[in-house]
Amino acid sequence: MMLTRRMLLQQLGGGFGALALTSLLQSNADATPDTVASGGLHHPAKVRRVIQLFMNGGVSQMDTFDYKPELERQHGKQVDFGLKVAVTSTPGPVMKPPFKFSQYGETGRWVSDVLPHMAEHVDELAFLMSMQSKTNVHGPASYMQNTGFLSGGFPALGAWLSYGLGKLTDNLPTFVVLPDHRGLPYNNTGNFSSAFLPAEHGATIIRPNSSTPIANLRPPQSATQITTDSELAGLELIDRLNQAHLVEHAGDSRLEARIKSFELAARMQLSAPDALDITQESASTHKAYGLDQAATEPFGRNCLVARRLIERDVRFVQVWSGMGGPKNNWDNHTDIVNELPFIARSVDQPIGALLTDLKQRGLLDDTLVIWTTEFGRMPFTQGATGRDHNGGTFVTWLTGAGIKAGATYGQSDDFAYRTAEQGTYCYDLHATVLHLMGIDHKRLTFRHNGIDRRLTDVHGHVIDEILNA
Repeated sequence: MMLTRRMLLQQLGGGFGALALTSLLQSNADATPDTVASGGLHHPAKVRRVIQLFMNGGVSQMDTFDYKPELERQHGKQVDFGLKVAVTSTPGPVMKPPFKFSQYGETGRWVSDVLPHMAEHVDELAFLMSMQSKTNVHGPASYMQNTGFLSGGFPALGAWLSYGLGKLTDNLPTFVVLPDHRGLPYNNTGNFSSAFLPAEHGATIIRPNSSTPIANLRPPQSATQITTDSELAGLELIDRLNQAHLVEHAGDSRLEARIKSFELAARMQLSAPDALDITQESASTHKAYGLDQAATEPFGRNCLVARRLIERDVRFVQVWSGMGGPKNNWDNHTDIVNELPFIARSVDQPIGALLTDLKQRGLLDDTLVIWTTEFGRMPFTQGATGRDHNGGTFVTWLTGAGIKAGATYGQSDDFAYRTAEQGTYCYDLHATVLHLMGIDHKRLTFRHNGIDRRLTDVHGHVIDEILNA
């Protein structure tokens, strides 16, 4: 009988002995993805790692980055936008931004005073000023911006990158999600699922602000009956049962993923504490990220951990601002005058610090940073001073490896209500990210239910105008 890799592991010793040996054999067993880990799949890559900053709830474009003087001229007037009703309200009068805008940098980029720290970096960023969504409902829009589809059941960008390029390190996950400290976003974990891709490519959720950042990595302290010997014996038994089950269900990627998760968990018991230990950082770094302030500490901690993870070759880290629900995120229906400054302040200083930190450490030479949201907001009021959902236009920016600093692509209309020029969708953003990582978005496919599925579906083009030559 042929001796398989896992049978060899079992015979050489169960439990952590098997798991440790796996890390030595992994590069040979999974040679195909590892051989392209840093060089791209279809052409040379400019990007090795990605940090995506996702602002959950729908950032108001005209109150942050999309300055429109026409809103000031038409403030308080009832303008006919061709709508009888918006998503959750009747259109009110036009409302100008309740915040001051100023120009920054050599590019003269207009930025609202709710984002003063990000404003200092505008010359390093490339802006997509006319992003669009096919929906103005949170759940479908979040799915679309993360997976390219309006409904659940499709893999996220991070899962596709894990599937296409494999891992950069044996000791930490390839795709990590750092959710808002208050809870998960709309769709919960559906935004970062592996869906029909092999289950191992789904996200690992880490909560740096929790007393237990990684669930189930170690036995609970209350389980005093679990000893090192009993844990090793239990793992050995689980390994034998898994092997027997795998023989009968060879096509089930969930079991293979579970086996690999046990192996990774053993390595993470050593590597994760170091990656998450921000006490190793200087006091000045803590202050820069806003860890000395209650308003900025949670998101600042997530941003600092994101930097530490990509330093240790985690390929894709997604950092979320805002939980699901109508409050405490970017979903400013009621009172944008007070709601937007609250959420903007929580992320602005940490993001500014992250960009500075990455640049000073040379990490932007091969790291891409993306700031985005699921849709924008309306130019007219909802109630007295709120804004309703708007899929017609919103803003995304990128910076780092391969990005043309200070570039702008697209433009919204005079009210920041709809796209006017060079409209882009998630498909174009995803195609561009894949291109930077050495992947032709039309050639990264997975056969599912008789269809060659891809992240960009049947759409998308690389936005060359924001890329370095």
